[in-house]
Amino acid sequence: MKNRLWWLVAALVMVAAWNATGKDEKVHNWPAYSGDKASTKYSPLDQINKDTVGKLSIAWRQTGVPAELKAIWPDASAPANWQNTPIMVDGLLYMSSGVGSVVALNAATGHVVWFDVPPHEEGKAPLRAASTRGVAYWANGNDSRIFAMNGANLIALNAKTGKRYPDWGTNGAIDLTIAGYDRGGVTGYRNSSGPIVVHDVVIVAGVPSPATDYLNERVKATKEAPPDDVRGFDARTGKHLWTFHVVPRPGEYGEDTWLNGSNVYSGNSGAWSLLSADEELGYVYLPFEEATGDYFGGMRPGNDLFAESIVCLDAKTGKRVWHFQTLHHGLWDYDLPAAPILADIRVGGRTVKALAQVTKQAYTFVLDRTNGKPIFPIEERPVPQGEVPGEWYSPTQPIPSKPPAFDQQGVSDNDLLDYTPELKAAAKKIIGDYNYGPLYTPPEVVGTPKGKNGTIYLPGTNGGADWGGAAFDPETGVLYVPSTHMPDIVGLVHSQNPESNLQWVRRTWPKMLGPQGLPDPFKPPYAKLTAIDLTKGEILWSVANGGGIRNHPAFKGLNLPEIGTPGRNAAIVTKTLVFMGQGSDTGVGVPAGFGGKMFHAFDKKTGKIVWEMELPAGVSNSPMTYMVNGKQYILVAVSGRQYPGELIALAIP
Repeated sequence: MKNRLWWLVAALVMVAAWNATGKDEKVHNWPAYSGDKASTKYSPLDQINKDTVGKLSIAWRQTGVPAELKAIWPDASAPANWQNTPIMVDGLLYMSSGVGSVVALNAATGHVVWFDVPPHEEGKAPLRAASTRGVAYWANGNDSRIFAMNGANLIALNAKTGKRYPDWGTNGAIDLTIAGYDRGGVTGYRNSSGPIVVHDVVIVAGVPSPATDYLNERVKATKEAPPDDVRGFDARTGKHLWTFHVVPRPGEYGEDTWLNGSNVYSGNSGAWSLLSADEELGYVYLPFEEATGDYFGGMRPGNDLFAESIVCLDAKTGKRVWHFQTLHHGLWDYDLPAAPILADIRVGGRTVKALAQVTKQAYTFVLDRTNGKPIFPIEERPVPQGEVPGEWYSPTQPIPSKPPAFDQQGVSDNDLLDYTPELKAAAKKIIGDYNYGPLYTPPEVVGTPKGKNGTIYLPGTNGGADWGGAAFDPETGVLYVPSTHMPDIVGLVHSQNPESNLQWVRRTWPKMLGPQGLPDPFKPPYAKLTAIDLTKGEILWSVANGGGIRNHPAFKGLNLPEIGTPGRNAAIVTKTLVFMGQGSDTGVGVPAGFGGKMFHAFDKKTGKIVWEMELPAGVSNSPMTYMVNGKQYILVAVSGRQYPGELIALAIP
């Protein structure tokens, strides 16, 4: 009897396993921007592997403004810098279109299933909005919803039909210029990345207006700005649940880090990038940006919490659980640019619930995500001090002992392009007009002996790492980090606008280029992919992102290795491969001629490129992968200066 019972139980287990496997083989979702809310950008799918990747071809294409939307917005065109990554749930892809409207596509064909049209006056076209990087999915029983941004509004849509919920907010929308915002003076709101849902709470972080352009000495630059407060809303009702003050109000924790009462008028400091969450812990993790005045902070003396901090909040209440400031009193526009990656890793013989945050300055901060304590020592080390009148300088900055930096930091003569004596001499001449030094060399006043024509930033204000972040393999504990060389020149001048009250602003300056129009005067690779063993804090390998511009006239007659193509990149990792493009030739901080059309598959153990395909334009989003009807797809968005954005799905025929 016992044997018969055992066999019956075993048979039931086998049937259940077969059913589960069969289901997994037919559909494998990508339900969050980065595949999961831990932001790993990992998929266990391996139908497309080292042996089969060579068979990939284009399965379908869909423009960023499908024909169904063009009928409503006839003059609309897809963005030249389309960064949206759709999510996929049960056969439907959900994307933020080029006109800011959410569109559901058939994941196997790319055909439009439904789309949202914002409320509008009869006889008038609805207002257009900007596309966002992502949308969020929530389900409870038979109720499944898409949460997204449409202009300054947070909207809730039925995931199956696309209909708005009339009893959610006001006719299915919440105006984020007012809901839960208490500082006043806000005239607009933008969220370039999209919301995240943790259990039943929709969490939104973004940038209220008016915003100040500190890169232009002719516009109005003020020390006053609205703070980028983070808010939570009930997924079912739209009720405002909580607000986290990114700039502490009087009497709140962290106020003492804003000297001379500067917290009363200072702003920014929030998260414009993507967010992560651990639903088991009930925590949401936010990568915060710099405070008001990206390059001058004399009007906000002190370390300025919570600017440039990783902040962990209780998603239910919005209460701070812990924070870690990665940069004190920022002067470099080194916002935390990407979602923190949540990784369970083995360190010192124990499993640690870790968090890995990549930065523009090419550091990886590895923390315990339950309490914010460093996994590897992080030391406060002295950094260069400047001479700008009225500035306040932090004497030290936090420097991770592990892992090593994944790209060049700072500038020295040893970093110069040296393939030939002529190239090195030309590179030396270029940088001789500028102030330069180690990482955290601060900006100076243009025209002074120390300031010269500006200070060279490397990494530049776009990284290093940027919003594309990194990808994590939970099976091996390896982090894959794309990075790029895009140095910047920053010099301070007085604003020419009589309404400005900020003492110094950044001088308008073109991107730094190298000899004969090369991307920069420093040694390649201009873009690369680095594999980091998070369990040991060690770099395993680092490779250039393709051949790049080896055929440039400056390199004539030289037999060069792969040197990479500079561009803003994002990667995903699967069972055997890492997929990454070369980046679009457009976007903030990307000069004309940067980026490339190649899409690569790297062997994740060695970094060797095992496959590549030329696409119509550069990949401008973070790739994603999913399976429907037993077929695996790789989906990318491509766009460029001369190429309106479109989605391209690759699959094995």
